[in-house]
Amino acid sequence: MKQILLLGMAATMMVACDPQKDAPFWFDEMTYSPSETVFKVFAPDNAECYVVVGGDSVKMEHRPTTDDTLMVEGRIYRAVVNGDQKGKEYEFVINGVSSPGTFAKAVTVNGQKGVVVDLRDSDPEGWAEDKGPHPQAYSDWVVYEMHHRDFSINQPEASHPGKFLALAEPWAISHLRSLGVNAVHILPSYDFGSVDETRLDEPQYNWGYDPVNYNVPDGSYSTDPANPLCRIGEFKQMVKALHQAGINVILDVVYNHTYDIAHSNFQRTYPDYYYRVGSNGSGCGNETASEKLMMRRFMIASVKHWIKEYHIDGFRFDLMGCHDIETMNAIRQAVDELDPTIFIYGEGWSAGQCALPQEQLGMKANVGQMPRIAAFSDELRDALRGPFSDDTKGAFLAGLPGEEESMKAGIAGMVAHPQVDYAKVNYSSQPWAAEPTQMMAYVSCHDDMCLADRLRASIPGIGEDELIRLDLLAQTAVFTSQGVPFMLSGEELLRTKQGVHNSFESPDSINQLDWNNKTRFPQVFDYYQKLIALRQHHPAFRLGSAELVRRHLEFLPTQPCVVAFRLKDVPGDWQNIVVILNANRKSVDVAVPGGNYTVVGQEGRISEEGLGTVSGPTVSVAPQSALIIHN
Repeated sequence: MKQILLLGMAATMMVACDPQKDAPFWFDEMTYSPSETVFKVFAPDNAECYVVVGGDSVKMEHRPTTDDTLMVEGRIYRAVVNGDQKGKEYEFVINGVSSPGTFAKAVTVNGQKGVVVDLRDSDPEGWAEDKGPHPQAYSDWVVYEMHHRDFSINQPEASHPGKFLALAEPWAISHLRSLGVNAVHILPSYDFGSVDETRLDEPQYNWGYDPVNYNVPDGSYSTDPANPLCRIGEFKQMVKALHQAGINVILDVVYNHTYDIAHSNFQRTYPDYYYRVGSNGSGCGNETASEKLMMRRFMIASVKHWIKEYHIDGFRFDLMGCHDIETMNAIRQAVDELDPTIFIYGEGWSAGQCALPQEQLGMKANVGQMPRIAAFSDELRDALRGPFSDDTKGAFLAGLPGEEESMKAGIAGMVAHPQVDYAKVNYSSQPWAAEPTQMMAYVSCHDDMCLADRLRASIPGIGEDELIRLDLLAQTAVFTSQGVPFMLSGEELLRTKQGVHNSFESPDSINQLDWNNKTRFPQVFDYYQKLIALRQHHPAFRLGSAELVRRHLEFLPTQPCVVAFRLKDVPGDWQNIVVILNANRKSVDVAVPGGNYTVVGQEGRISEEGLGTVSGPTVSVAPQSALIIHN
C-alpha cells in the first residue's frame, strides 16, 4: 500500500477556483510529477472510491468545495500517491465498479486502464513551438474531410498505411498542398470501441463514432497500441507535419453519445448522471446530457485538452443538435480565451427526438444564437443532388427544376438576402445564419453516398463524361458559394464506394481511395485544384459578412435548372464576376450586364489567365457545366 495524502479544507481554500471557468481543474483525473501523482474523480455523494495504481489500492477522499451546485450533484474524490509512478497502470473503483475514469490521457490496449505518463515524453522535437497556420478569417478555410484508413491504406507510397503517421509522409503532404486545401477534418481519432487493437492483423474497419476514452488518440491508428505513449507521440508528429505544410487539423468530436451506456466510463463512475436517461436523440442507443454541470465542464475541458496538448485547430461536433445552446456557447467562449481563430462547426440536427426541447438545442435553426459557430447546409447539398432519405431521387444536377431558390439560399450562405425567397427553400422557411461563415457548404461527406455514386444512383444510365461534368458542376456551386467550403476526401479522384450509402463498417475494398484515378481522370483533379485556387485568389467568393453578401451578391434572372449570380463592385482585379450554373442537358442563353468579359471557367476547365472572351447582353452556357466570367 502506497503512502497517501488526504487534502483538507485549508489546502482546498488555497487553490480555490471558479469551477465554471476552470474546467480542467475538475477533470485532471491524473496529474503526474516525479515526486507524486494526484488522482481525482467526480462520483456520487457517499461513494466508496479507490484508485488502484500498479496493483495497489488507495482509498480516495472527498475534497470539500464551496461550489454548492456541485455539492448537490456529487463529490470530487481525491488521493495523492507519493513517489514516481510513471508507467504504471491505474483504474478507479467506485462502489465496486472499475474504469479508467472519464478523462484518461493515456491508456492501455483497447482503453481498458489508464496509464500514469508524463505527456512531455511524447512531444516530438520542436513541439513547444508548433502552431497551426490558422487563416485570419473563417471565410478563408477550405476543409477536407478524411478517414485515416481510407486515405492511405491503398496508397503504394505509404510507409504507414492506415496510421496517423501516413499523413506526415511526403506523398500525403504533397497531395494536400497541391490540391490547395488548408484544413483536414479527421474523422474520430480518440479511443473508440469498435476496433480491437489486439487484432489489427485481421480485417477491421469503423468510422469511430463510438467513443470510449475521449481524450487520448485511438491505438489502431498507431504503430504500437501496447505502448501508451506511441499513439500520443505519433498523433503529434502528424499534426506537426501538417502544420509545417500550412494545413490545419480539425478534430471530429462525438460528445453526444457513448459506445453504449452499461460499459461506458461515464456510467461506471457516476451511474445515469451524464445521460438523458431513456432518450435516444443520437440514434445510437443513448444520449448525453450536455446541460448538466459536469457534462458541460467535461466537454469544455476535453476541447481545451485537445487544443493545449495536441494543438488542434478546429472542431466538428457530431450531432450538435443534441447539445444545448448554452453549452455550445460556453465552449466557444472557452476556446476564444485560448485562440479565437480556432474554427468550430457541427451538424445542426439530431438523429432522433432529444429529451430537451428543440429551442434549447444546437439545431441549425438556432445557429443565430450561437455566434461564430457554423453548421452544415443540407439545403444546398440536397438542392444539388437530392434528399438524404432517397438515394435514387435526384435534384438540380439531375436536371429537375424546383431547387433553384434553395441553391440561391446556399450560395448566399443561408443569410437573409433580398433576392432569396425562403418560402421556396427546401428545408428552411427563414435564414438561419447570421453570417455566411456560419454555413458549411458541401455536396458530400462521409455519412452518405459519395458524389459520383449519388449521381449514378439518381441518374439512370449516366455515362462517364456526363458523370464528370455534373461532378465538376456540383463542386463549382460549393466553392463559389459564400459559405465555408467542405469536401469529402477522394472526391478529387472521382471517388466511389461502390454505391454504399452508410459505409461506417464496410471493408477497405469499399472505403479506400483509388489513387490510380489521379492519372485515370486527370481533368477531375485539375479542375478541383484550380477551382480551390480561384476561390483563394479572389476575395469576392468569400466576402465573410452578411452585410457584404447583400451588398455585392446579385442573382440574375434565369430559367429552370439554371442559377446565375454576379459579384459586383468587388475589390481586386476582377471588379465584376458572373457565375452561371447550368444543369440542363442543352446549352442555355443567359442575360448578363452588358460589356466584354474574360472567360475563366468553361466546360470543365478553369484558367485564371483566361480561356477566351464573351460579350453581353447574353452569353451561352454549355450543357451541364458552369460558366465563370469577369470584367
